[in-house]
Amino acid sequence: MPPTQAESVIKNIIREIGQECAAHGDIVSETLVAFMVKAVVLDPSNGFNMDRTLIKSDVQKLVKLCVSRLLDSKNPSLDTIKMQVYFDMNYTSREEFLEEHHRVLESRLSSVSREITDNRACAREELESLYRKVVSYVLLRSGLGSPTDIKIVREATAALQSVFPQAELGTFLTLSKKDKEHQLKELSMIVTGIRLFNRDCGKGGEGIDDLPAIIHEAIPAITQHIDSQLQIAQDQAYRYTAILEKVTKNPLMSMELQPYMLKEALYNVRQYEIFLQIILSDIITCAQEVEMMTKQLGAQLEQLKMIVKSKTAVPTSQVFPIFISLSNLWTSFQDESVLISVLSSLTAHLERFLGTHEVLFPEKVIQDLLEEVTVKTDVCRIKEHMEDKVHLVDFRKQEWLFPETTANFDKLLIQYRGFCPYTFATTDGLLLPGNPAIGILKHKEKYYTFNNRDAAYSFAENPENYIDIIKEKAKKNAELIQLLELHQQFETLIPYSQANLHHKVTHSVQTNLSHMRRENSSQVYPAKDVGTQSLREGSTRVPRPQIYIAGLRGGQTKVTKGVKVNLTRAVDET
Repeated sequence: MPPTQAESVIKNIIREIGQECAAHGDIVSETLVAFMVKAVVLDPSNGFNMDRTLIKSDVQKLVKLCVSRLLDSKNPSLDTIKMQVYFDMNYTSREEFLEEHHRVLESRLSSVSREITDNRACAREELESLYRKVVSYVLLRSGLGSPTDIKIVREATAALQSVFPQAELGTFLTLSKKDKEHQLKELSMIVTGIRLFNRDCGKGGEGIDDLPAIIHEAIPAITQHIDSQLQIAQDQAYRYTAILEKVTKNPLMSMELQPYMLKEALYNVRQYEIFLQIILSDIITCAQEVEMMTKQLGAQLEQLKMIVKSKTAVPTSQVFPIFISLSNLWTSFQDESVLISVLSSLTAHLERFLGTHEVLFPEKVIQDLLEEVTVKTDVCRIKEHMEDKVHLVDFRKQEWLFPETTANFDKLLIQYRGFCPYTFATTDGLLLPGNPAIGILKHKEKYYTFNNRDAAYSFAENPENYIDIIKEKAKKNAELIQLLELHQQFETLIPYSQANLHHKVTHSVQTNLSHMRRENSSQVYPAKDVGTQSLREGSTRVPRPQIYIAGLRGGQTKVTKGVKVNLTRAVDET
């Protein structure tokens, strides 16, 4: 089947699944549906043949299975997939986020800028009107107060007049468009620097919040909240792990607990823990940046005071660069503020994907299961085997790495997010932390850690066997592809690129399923255009919505109101 026809068919399948779910009162995103289609097709128990074209009955079966799974409200596996999709739709790297955030702010200012640069004012009234537009532009670019607040406008006008009197508009209008744009940006930064300096001296700063102080207050609050949630998640994971260890030694108990989906619950809470750690790492980076910028801000303000002192006039060559530097610093504070706000919101939204735990595992059930069981933390498990290191003399062909003999040992990218692959493969999916101190196995340029020396030795005898077992397990539990970072192993089955899963996943489950065996450049969705309200490159590579929050810097009212604007292109746009 031609790619374009296959794309059309899969789009219809996704649309039909979405409509079926909506008819049952559950609105699901096309991204989630696409991911679920992938999960259902991968699961061998569903019997989809990879080498033949889907017939009508196959499509009906696929739709039915996907709808059934998407409507299962008591399934931790579905919750984990929803969490993964949500995270990757709303998270991207710090660098990407800030770059896109600035791009969106520039696009918001473009119409105001054009009104100024394309202006052909001649008459006095026209020039006065143009000057007011320049003041508005300065305020909007700085984000320091509303251009409709008369006190703020007066302060900004006074600052602008001190460096760019209205009489200079004539010269400004003779410049090229590019030079006008450059001068507008420079004037904005100088005026912003002046207002920040005046605020520090207690002689102005109308409408300027103490942003550094606000951020300094916000960071400990969100950090404490994440730490608290992490502790809860880890405690839950430790208890589930302890019960599952008990189950692996008792086949009868395993049969009794099968309907409870205990492993799926463990995967859910471990994924939540991982996402919290990623967010916390970014918050810590924000804190470090803010601490450094706060010192720079204080130093530059002091430098300005030393230059100005009681002088009536100072050389512009001395103060303008510092004003511009102050402005840039303040923009960085604004960036950190927005980033912290989005990270905080993301943290709060992740909690909604944990609801099945209390339903499936009330405290009484958990306590009964924990009878005669020792609950161990990850740290405790690692300490138990710290001295059980791999002996190099036992291996001739394999390469083992140790902390005392390997440069950048802690920077090695460990497979399966550091969980022990042998334990996972031999217990049908139990997650135990690997211990790098035992020794890291290097196999085919990839690195593996193990829970204990016996596990390390067993895995090293036949790594490919255990790698294949894990891959097969992931086909049955699609959330493991993200949780254990198995994307590369599924590239030959599912067309997958470094961009993100969304561009490929809908095309991957084509009517001719044999397409899944090769890389295919066709895609259903258009390439990402904009997306400030996403934070960082994630691991599942599902799509990110193209959204930004308007009103975070500057606005038409005294009170800043964030308005979420959805810029996501329609699925059928080409």
